[in-house]
Amino acid sequence: MESELKYQSIGHLLKTQAEKFGEKVALMFKKDGIYHSMTYSEFFNYALKVARGLRNDGVIKGDRIAILAENSHFWAISDMACHMLGAVVVPIYATNIPEQIEYILNNCEAKAIFVSTQNQYRKLPEIKDKLEHIKHIYSFEGIKADEKLPVKHISSLAEISKELANEEKKEILGELDKVTLEDLATIIYTSGTTGVPKGVMLTHANLLWDAYLGIKKTQFLSSDDIYLSFLPLSHSFERTVGYYIGIMVGLSIAYAESIEKVPENIKEVRPTVMISVPRLFEKIYHRIFEDVHNMNYIKKSLFHKAVNIGKNYVYKKYIYKKSPGIDEILWKIANAVIFKKIKETLGGRIRFFVSGGAPLGKEVNEFFWSVGLPIFEGYGLTETSPAICINTYDKIKFGSVGTVFDKTEVKTEEDGELLVKGPMVMKGYYKAPEETRKVIKDGWFRTGDIAKIDEDGFIFIIDRKKELIVTAGGKNIAPQPIENLIKLDKYISQAYVYGDRKPYLVALIVPNFERLIEWAKDKGISFFDMEDLVHNSEVIKLYGERVKLVNSKLARYETIKKYRVLCKQFDIETGELTPTLKLKRRVIYAKYKDFIENLYDESSDNPYIGRVPFDNKKNE
Repeated sequence: MESELKYQSIGHLLKTQAEKFGEKVALMFKKDGIYHSMTYSEFFNYALKVARGLRNDGVIKGDRIAILAENSHFWAISDMACHMLGAVVVPIYATNIPEQIEYILNNCEAKAIFVSTQNQYRKLPEIKDKLEHIKHIYSFEGIKADEKLPVKHISSLAEISKELANEEKKEILGELDKVTLEDLATIIYTSGTTGVPKGVMLTHANLLWDAYLGIKKTQFLSSDDIYLSFLPLSHSFERTVGYYIGIMVGLSIAYAESIEKVPENIKEVRPTVMISVPRLFEKIYHRIFEDVHNMNYIKKSLFHKAVNIGKNYVYKKYIYKKSPGIDEILWKIANAVIFKKIKETLGGRIRFFVSGGAPLGKEVNEFFWSVGLPIFEGYGLTETSPAICINTYDKIKFGSVGTVFDKTEVKTEEDGELLVKGPMVMKGYYKAPEETRKVIKDGWFRTGDIAKIDEDGFIFIIDRKKELIVTAGGKNIAPQPIENLIKLDKYISQAYVYGDRKPYLVALIVPNFERLIEWAKDKGISFFDMEDLVHNSEVIKLYGERVKLVNSKLARYETIKKYRVLCKQFDIETGELTPTLKLKRRVIYAKYKDFIENLYDESSDNPYIGRVPFDNKKNE
């Protein structure tokens, strides 16, 4: 197998690409209000200098080095510098709180840590007396440090103005040559949605094979592409698909300043490719339809006709593999008149998106394809480096996560659980052999996801095995597809469906506050704050009608009977979402337990409980 892979380690990947692409732009980053660039040669040389500094500080092969930082070129440089020496990179989400950071640093016995800003550094003094192994702290920005926790700036660590002596370079490259595919490259701690975070051990082989097989499967990236990176590099999705694949292809990676700045940065960078979790696509989708909602009747009608033309064209060409004929001509007209304007708001050069991390709504995906902005939905887990399958131009079914990569096998157990075998499957969980044995047997990794594999090899993910709802009537229900349907409503931003061992399903609904406020003003409803607004009887009634529309698309046993409208978003900061914006179901239930259980109290006369109007025409 190894003969097909050209690289012996991640550090060797960068060395090879620096030799191949030289002065081509590798990384772009915003500084002093403008984007600056770093070539492949500059990237490699900076990483070598940081590796020199780490080596002088005693870092050797196998040492664990943590990175607590937002995305930036320094994140990539630090990562590659560690790989030059064979050190093991331990990424930590920038949103993690001190207690979570303490657990990770002590569990992996990190020798050093890179922090990005003063805000990230500020988390360390709170836990300094509990850090058992940290010897060095490095920063990406100037830091006002605690005298007991001194910090060295990355440029000082690298001695950036001091050129590498030939002997120094030879020694570091000698260390790089000792790193093999089977060596541990990283330990990525899971987000802890199902308990204590586990350290996923991924080797250089795991990550490089996943990147290589992803490129081989899709064949639609080129060295002329420009990525805009904004998902956390701490997550395996962005790490492999938005970073290592990019380097392997030889394209340019531009770092967004923050998620909030993405709309602005898109117009500055004008990327050709973006990867994201579904939430971004849902927001763009809703924003487009909000704008359409405000158009006059003629423009609104033309837009919907254009989308229907686009959908017919896409299904003929990509799904049914037929000649689109007149539909292609009509689509080109629609693209020139209508779709082009949508693309211009996204920089005007986007060729396609890649979606992962959570299920993407079929309706959202069909819309993006229809307007000429294909989204290639894939699937994987941290434990699989992460991707194992993806849709492509040649093989696509909306609602599926595509077909598997080369050298990868999948099957389902009797209960529907998806099992995976391939070169991207992790080495195991760090310091947790029993946990490893539970999920890996004879090379097959148990994903914990319930799936269906159709006759053409397309994989359809139904839900997490542990998140399936079993009602009091014995019905097995996957909440995610229902939540995705609810979120498509223009008045709804987020939804949480509950009903385990209960007689019916209920929901917590987070409004699209911008749209709700607009509606309330049109209705002449006055309110003091968001809590006051969502408690208004007319607002509660509105959401009953919206959920009724969703219920009309569901089987009787899947329908929502009662709901509660919330006045705050589910958020990463408040613990209800993972860093990739998946619901932390246990946290949400614990936080809103009283609300949820009250929805099952038939004697309750709580005026804030919504009851979905019953549809007498609803079929079983």
